[in-house]
Amino acid sequence: MEQSVLRLLNKGESAMGILSGNPKNEPMHYGEVFHVWSYLSGTNQMLACYQTYLNHNGDDDLDDILRDMIRSMKEEINQLEEILKPNGIALPPAPPEKPIANIEDIPAGARFSDQEIAASVSMELAQGIVMCSQIMGQCIREDIAAMFGKFHTTKAAYAARLLRINKEKGWLIPPPLHLKTPELATV
Repeated sequence: MEQSVLRLLNKGESAMGILSGNPKNEPMHYGEVFHVWSYLSGTNQMLACYQTYLNHNGDDDLDDILRDMIRSMKEEINQLEEILKPNGIALPPAPPEKPIANIEDIPAGARFSDQEIAASVSMELAQGIVMCSQIMGQCIREDIAAMFGKFHTTKAAYAARLLRINKEKGWLIPPPLHLKTPELATV
């Protein structure tokens, strides 16, 4: 028994046969299934939210990044579905596409401001970066880890771009700045 296990390991295969060399032929573990499904569900919801933000948005720079992010989310959704479907996992429900509305038709008091939209998207990007890192760390399948690495990198690029927009527009509300450091007592 021990000799056969050693032979399998020496060939680069696992004793259980899950490390086949082609990650797409490996089964997903329960954590991967849960995270891919949950991430897809959240991305579906965020897509609807960002489509709604487009209707409330009045700034051209914010409009550009929202449209770019919506395109990226649609690509992510397709990639995630391509992982779940062949593995026999039912897809989460997705809300319908949001219709395009005229910003003037939305009463001023009921509208999200551009600053509110930018702050919300910035927060969601930060959460998404952390989530992608967590999922990458829990993956056994290299293809799924690489996919979430790509999502992570894309979110980081959008976060940097939105940070610049927030600063340029004066929308960034920084925490109290620590300008002076007290002298430390020497012992």
